[in-house]
Amino acid sequence: MVEHNLHKIGRREAGYQELITRFQLDVIPNWHQSYVATGNFHRVATNGAVTEETYSSKYWPGNTLGDHLEFALKYDGTNLAILSSVFDVVPQKEFQEYVASKPRGKYARRLWYLYELLIRSTLPINDLKTGGYIDLLDPEQYFTVTPPRPIRRQKINDNLLGGVECCPTIRRTNTLRGFEKADLIERCKKVVATYSPELLKRALSYLYTKETKSSFEIEHIKPNSTRIERFIVMLQLAEKENFCEKERLIDLQNHIVDPRFQDSDYRKIQNYVGESVAWQREKVHFACPKPKDLESLMRGLIASHERMDKGGVHPVVHAAAIAYGFVFLHPFEDGNGRIHRFLIHNILARRNFTPQGIMFPVSASMLKDPSKYDASLEAFSRPLMPLVEYSLDENGCMTIENDTARWYAYIDMTFQTEALFRFIEHTIDTELVEELSFLAQYDETKKAIQGIVDMPDRKIDLFIRFCFQNNGRLATRKRSSQFDFLSDDEITSMEQAIQLAYGNRLK
Repeated sequence: MVEHNLHKIGRREAGYQELITRFQLDVIPNWHQSYVATGNFHRVATNGAVTEETYSSKYWPGNTLGDHLEFALKYDGTNLAILSSVFDVVPQKEFQEYVASKPRGKYARRLWYLYELLIRSTLPINDLKTGGYIDLLDPEQYFTVTPPRPIRRQKINDNLLGGVECCPTIRRTNTLRGFEKADLIERCKKVVATYSPELLKRALSYLYTKETKSSFEIEHIKPNSTRIERFIVMLQLAEKENFCEKERLIDLQNHIVDPRFQDSDYRKIQNYVGESVAWQREKVHFACPKPKDLESLMRGLIASHERMDKGGVHPVVHAAAIAYGFVFLHPFEDGNGRIHRFLIHNILARRNFTPQGIMFPVSASMLKDPSKYDASLEAFSRPLMPLVEYSLDENGCMTIENDTARWYAYIDMTFQTEALFRFIEHTIDTELVEELSFLAQYDETKKAIQGIVDMPDRKIDLFIRFCFQNNGRLATRKRSSQFDFLSDDEITSMEQAIQLAYGNRLK
């Protein structure tokens, strides 16, 4: 009935949708798409990541360029990638006339500033002399930096998370508002406070190892002990040092990859993520930026990091924008995924989100739920790929034919930020709790075993490990080879101590 009425009434595109059609643009779809009905009708429908909203006829903005640009900012939000695409093709005279017609209008001022920022060109319009400053983005709707950068020309407070070379945007969705109120930092502190400093110190060493192995395993890599230790050393440094600098990122890459694949600069070749489906046939899942665009994009990402670092942005929002931004830029030939996950730790620790003396094995949460981790990556890669014109030669080398830089420069990171919050919440409530509880129970179990037989620690550890491998009981072969000096009663009592402490984990 609803669909029939909608078809009968009819509707017209408005805001970004109208501008995309008017200028025949190929773009990553905006999260919110607007239409205006020819009658008194309102409908909201969500399909995947896109929300379609049809407004009643009284909302029709008009037919001019300015009408739909203002409608877009008001109802569809600020999409820098689409605005950049529109500004590239719109006649400058037409846009200039729009601004000149209402230079003090709040939407015109914002669009005027964004036009000059994104096009990197100054319109022949005089600076505003009077009037107060207005925020570029509404802090109630977007995550923004404080204090903003005042722009005297348009009297705009530029509170973007980045600049012209790279600027992620993150909307303040209900999900993210909920995570802000949840206060995960305080929740983690309460978990940690129940354990002794000695146990936490031991736990930290174990968590470093777990995070390292999980990060490699996500990429189906089995590193040797040397590479594991090198990664752990870098994780320890992540608590103190800023790695989001070009030289530090290159050094980090050199430490965590096979020496044969170390880079001395950002990559000079076109890479992509894909799989072979047949002889000389590749299924491409994600195409990375062109090498020629990397220097500017990475410089912009690092500048965005510095801006958020000083701008009071929530640490998880900051970490999501930079870590996911990094992996989407894929600046190296190898190691990008591991560095992406490393940067999450680096930013959370330096921003004091992670309690001192502890770390979050976030990669373990990602590894346990790979579909959700893949979804956080595909939320960008899926809508991107139809816009990338590429060819593969017989050796599988890719050439990208069109200009793609803006899609990587102005990513809406809302979905990725929600995903990272969920991974961190699971890490605190499950991974961290389980690991600390395991160690505490382990200590109690060792004491109980020592009360039965006063064996060396090495023997106790071995006994516990063997029992874990055999559902809480010592296998006959292990007993004869390692513990033939124990009586039947002693073994039964020791097994019972382990089963009492770890019953649920042994099943």
